[in-house]
Amino acid sequence: MTIAHFVPSSSIHTVADLVRAAPAAVRILQQHGIDFCCGGKRPLADACAQSGVTLDALLQQVVAAGDVPTIDWQSLTPAQLCATIEARFHTSLPRELTRLLAMAERVLLVHGQKDPDRLESLRDTVASLQAELIPHLALEEAEVFAAIRAGATDQALVGIQQLEHEHDAVGALLKKSRELTDDFNPPLGACGTWRALYQGLAELEAETHEHIHVENNILFQAVAQAAS
Repeated sequence: MTIAHFVPSSSIHTVADLVRAAPAAVRILQQHGIDFCCGGKRPLADACAQSGVTLDALLQQVVAAGDVPTIDWQSLTPAQLCATIEARFHTSLPRELTRLLAMAERVLLVHGQKDPDRLESLRDTVASLQAELIPHLALEEAEVFAAIRAGATDQALVGIQQLEHEHDAVGALLKKSRELTDDFNPPLGACGTWRALYQGLAELEAETHEHIHVENNILFQAVAQAAS
C-alpha cells in the first residue's frame, strides 16, 4: 500500500499538502516532531530529513494510520470551517488554559525549590500562552470569522495577516514549553499535579498545532483563493 491510496504523491510537496491529503498524518508528524502548522509550507522531504526519518518510512506510517477517524476539513466551506473550528477548538481552550496555569502555579509553589528557574519559566510560558491566545480567539471570532461569514473577503484578509503572525508567536511558546518539560516527561518522583500538568501541556500542543494547521493551511488559503 502507498500514499497513492490517499492522493497521487506528485501533489504532495509540503508538510501541509500531506496533512490536507491524509488528516491521519497529524499524529505521525507529531511523533516525529515535525511542525505541520506554522511550518506547514516547508518541503516535506526537508522536514523529514531534519527529523531523522525517511520520507518513505513516514508515508508508510501515514498509510497505516489511515483509518483514524478525523474531521474532513477539506470538504467544508469557509463558513462551515469557521463554525467547526469554534466548536472543536475555541469552546474548550480558555478553560484548559486556566486549568493548566493553575497547575503550573501550584507546581511552582510546592516544588519550586527543586528546579526554581525551570518551573518559574514554565509558569510564565503558560501564562504567556493564555495572554496570547484568549485575545487571539476573540479577534478571530469577532472580526475575521465574522468577515468570512459575511463574504467580506478583503476585510478578512487584513485580519488574517495579523492572525498568522500571532500563530507564529504561539508556536514559539509551545516549543518553549516542550523544551522546559524535556518533551513533556516529568521528573522521577513527580507528584500527580506535576504529571497532569505535563500531560495537559502535551495535549495542548497537539490540539493547538492542529488548530493552527486548519486555519493557516485550509481556511486562510480558501479565503485567499476566493479573493483572487
